[in-house]
Amino acid sequence: MAGRVGFLLGDQLREVEVDDPTMTVLDYLRLEEGRTGSKEGCAEGDCGACTVVVAEIAGDRLAYRAVNSCIQFLPALEGKQLITVEDLSSPSDGLHPAQQAIVESHGSQCGFCTPGFVMSLFALFHEKGDPDRRRIDDALAGNLCRCTGYGPIIAAAERMRKIATSDRFDEREADTIDSLRALQAKPARAIDAGDGRRWFAPRGIDELAGLLLEYPEACVLAGGTDVGLWVTKQHRRLDPVIHVGEVAELRRLELDSQAIDIGAAVTYDRLHPVVAAEYPDFGEVLRRLGSVQIRNCGTMGGNIANGSPIGDSMPPLIALGARLVLRRGAEVRELALEDFFLDYCKQDRRPGEFVERVRLPRRDPGRQFACYKISKRFDQDISACLGAFNLKLQQGRVADIRICYGGMAGIPKRAAKCEKALIGRPWSLPSILAAQASLGDDYSPISDLRASKAYRSLVAENLLLKFYHETARRAHPAHPTRVLAAEGLAHG
Repeated sequence: MAGRVGFLLGDQLREVEVDDPTMTVLDYLRLEEGRTGSKEGCAEGDCGACTVVVAEIAGDRLAYRAVNSCIQFLPALEGKQLITVEDLSSPSDGLHPAQQAIVESHGSQCGFCTPGFVMSLFALFHEKGDPDRRRIDDALAGNLCRCTGYGPIIAAAERMRKIATSDRFDEREADTIDSLRALQAKPARAIDAGDGRRWFAPRGIDELAGLLLEYPEACVLAGGTDVGLWVTKQHRRLDPVIHVGEVAELRRLELDSQAIDIGAAVTYDRLHPVVAAEYPDFGEVLRRLGSVQIRNCGTMGGNIANGSPIGDSMPPLIALGARLVLRRGAEVRELALEDFFLDYCKQDRRPGEFVERVRLPRRDPGRQFACYKISKRFDQDISACLGAFNLKLQQGRVADIRICYGGMAGIPKRAAKCEKALIGRPWSLPSILAAQASLGDDYSPISDLRASKAYRSLVAENLLLKFYHETARRAHPAHPTRVLAAEGLAHG
């Protein structure tokens, strides 16, 4: 017998009988609700034509998040509010400011992508303050316009808060919060479609640990930014699915004097400002990790557990010496993140074991850190190569260095021989040029659609050189010629 999922669709309560736990929110909207404003353009979370907004309680307010409905599963809406383009206007209020701004700025051409853009603008409208151009570009990076009409859409983003600074969703916020709290007060629900497809949504870590002991081969779902494609593109049948997005302990983000503790279900959107304050380069890598829609759902825990060799978060984490906390039943163990990855798609994780949290060391003022992402597009693209560097100098010599690359091997991997070639040597251009040769012993990358083997190898060498020049410039900001002179490269 199928289970039921309770959520708000706009202002209306829905108690939906679910007979397919991996039905996407987009299919539900179009096929069950007849809401065809949300479009399917890619079915993989890239184009933004399917963008909707999910509202959740955050403290005593609502947080509005733009998400890709094409890769979100319907049961994940439990206890939340789903808002589509059809909900924005009303007979009494007319068009929403985001819609009105699109009209006034002539921001719609063929119209296919327009509802998705409107929903991204709606989410931006509900952020505090007037967004600057960079924030607008970031908010719209996950929406593709095939007619190349970005200029008027950006103008609409700049105009909408001049039309109004609040909307009827603000006016109804207290009532919406009461409705969502009533839904969340109900016991966690399980779904059994009766044909071997099951969905579990534990709310506590002990319940999750017990479920994974009972179903060690279950598909563990956090944000769905990878798993959603297993259904929409690979047409895989997932059973059972254990959704960890509501496990309170996995949603914790805590700081102490030693580390930032990142729960496995903490989204990149929540994580970004914390990491950016500690490590600006790492924060920028996270900002470029997919679109706003992806970062609103994707988690670092999911990125690590999937173990992709081109996952953006892992090289910086490894270079910074992050540690991973794993749990199986009542047993908890901790290991260095770099030791978790054994081989391509193979991790040191036993059946029924799951990622509980990541411990990222706080910034050490005695070390210098940088990371660089190389991709074909600057925003919303998968890395061809990502390098992360963590350096400690003593009297001009390398006391310690940690170097990790993604996209260069079957796993995110440290450049052990390159590190060895640098430790104890002067931090100088000759040392760097000598160490670059060791990278060929550390890595043997492949050629694929993103980059050739030769390109990746050259980029890896150049990123090390870039890191050297940036750190040397910081050491002598007013006299860059001193660095060259010390290396015998300056001309009188």
